[in-house]
Amino acid sequence: MKWGLSIRNDERNEDVMNKKVYIVFLTALLLVVGALWFTSRSVTPNQASWEDVVSEAEKGGYNLIRTEELGKRYRENPESLLLVDTRQEWEYRAGYIKGAVNFPMEPTWWSRWRKQKPLESLLGPDKERFIVFY
Repeated sequence: MKWGLSIRNDERNEDVMNKKVYIVFLTALLLVVGALWFTSRSVTPNQASWEDVVSEAEKGGYNLIRTEELGKRYRENPESLLLVDTRQEWEYRAGYIKGAVNFPMEPTWWSRWRKQKPLESLLGPDKERFIVFY
């Protein structure tokens, strides 16, 4: 009788192990799916007012100029400006401001984090450089 009892205990232990493996697998799968969803979700910006733009520029130490001033600088010395077109590549190919470089900015947290170093490289070390993002 001990032999039969031992086989049943082994089968129960195997069932318990299979259930544990299944639970661990299911938990890992849910974590991966949740992480993928979280990192690829769109970040919908709130509608910004002009006051919001001015406030953010002041916080970051940026200077704002009007369209007329930008047009004047572009006509007088376009090489002094770094124009960064943040649209998707296909939009850039459809038409862009002469001299602009394309640097697509997707509205996801993960994408912005991934592009941090390439953006720093594009902008260069000169912190006084005149840069226009559009």
